[in-house]
Amino acid sequence: MERTCLAVILAAGDSTRMKSSKSKVLHPVANRPMIAHVVDAVAKSDISAVALVLGRDAEEVAKAAQVGSVKIETYLQKERLGTGHAVLAAREAIARGYDDIIVTYGDVALQTEGPLKAARQGLAEGSDVVVIGFHTDRPTGYGRLLVKDGELIAIREERDASDAERAVKWCNSGLMAINGRKALDLLSRIGNANAKGEYYLTDLVEIARSVGGRVTAVDAPEIEMTGCNNRAELAVIERFWQERRRHEMMIAGVTMIAPETVFLSYDTVIGQDALIEPNVVFGPGATIDSGAIIHAFSHIEGAHVSAGATVGPFARLRPGADLANGSKVGNFCEVKNGKIGEGAKVNHLTYIGDATVGAGTNIGAGTITCNYDGVNKHETLIGANAFIGSNSSLVAPVSIGDNAYIASGSVITADVPADALALGRARQELKPDRATLLRERALAIKAAKKPKA
Repeated sequence: MERTCLAVILAAGDSTRMKSSKSKVLHPVANRPMIAHVVDAVAKSDISAVALVLGRDAEEVAKAAQVGSVKIETYLQKERLGTGHAVLAAREAIARGYDDIIVTYGDVALQTEGPLKAARQGLAEGSDVVVIGFHTDRPTGYGRLLVKDGELIAIREERDASDAERAVKWCNSGLMAINGRKALDLLSRIGNANAKGEYYLTDLVEIARSVGGRVTAVDAPEIEMTGCNNRAELAVIERFWQERRRHEMMIAGVTMIAPETVFLSYDTVIGQDALIEPNVVFGPGATIDSGAIIHAFSHIEGAHVSAGATVGPFARLRPGADLANGSKVGNFCEVKNGKIGEGAKVNHLTYIGDATVGAGTNIGAGTITCNYDGVNKHETLIGANAFIGSNSSLVAPVSIGDNAYIASGSVITADVPADALALGRARQELKPDRATLLRERALAIKAAKKPKA
């Protein structure tokens, strides 16, 4: 749209029902604060700027709302006197004369740009107020949208509704769009002659009609309008978000054997023909390229898995893990800030931290890169086509050359040149019949501990 638009996001609530030490809009959905999801949605609706109305935890909420290049101005609502009062906290921004004003809420984390654009389109077509509603089979508790001849004539709260009005299943979401040229005049007409003495934004419907304005409504999917007041509702929003994103990925060509057991982050990227087995969790910053396989019970965060690579089962990739094409990180392995070269294998019970593993190298079971000295982290460099025997400890900083061979059970504390064999273990000794003596002594000690009859 060529029309200018200000999005007013209301995020000043005290969040008392959340029973939390922080504002509810800071609670994450898909590892991202709810307020960031909302800002992302309004940004995609072609807005010009955001006016963020804050109360509790104002600085933290403002910081969490910083998404991309969206221009955000913050305003403090010092008193909680209703939604109409909250919108007018951003009076300075509204007064600049935007064509459109969108009002939304910081806890409606599932909203998308579609209904917001539809509401703006309603303004472009001549409405002064456009309310965003949703249809539901469970309308109890919601204000009903009453429409006549294509116009919205009222939002009737349930306590004030007749039996016929209570049967209406089109409900008020609380989101709306307002003609920016008339917004301040309309908002200033909202009164507080009600039981709570508060200023309700929903009064704009009758106010706009009373001065000859046109009021309409647009529909949104019920799920998108889901708000959050407590931890149970937060879990519902998380479930809805995960279901939606999994579906999008599977339609785009990702295979999920048991999608309901896979948990994604807001920024998870998975390429076409990748296979995700059951019970996989993606933290922030995970990118899985086309054709990769993530086996069951793996956890991936801040990591990149290239085409043809395999992970797990029961593997953990931490931030900085980067697996090249055709590489493998197997069961009960952990990689942190480690680059695994093309075709390299880290198969069993192994920790690779602050390390580079060259192409074609094999890391034996139980290998550890000892990267931390109690104060600082150090790097391990392993060349191409090397063989690291099982139960080896590579004490960083250390370098293993191309084609080198590390004998099983070694503790490597010095660099190993290319093509060399390194052994770092004590020589094996044999003591004939010593096992029998040790066993007899142990049995005697055990017998001496038994109480006498």
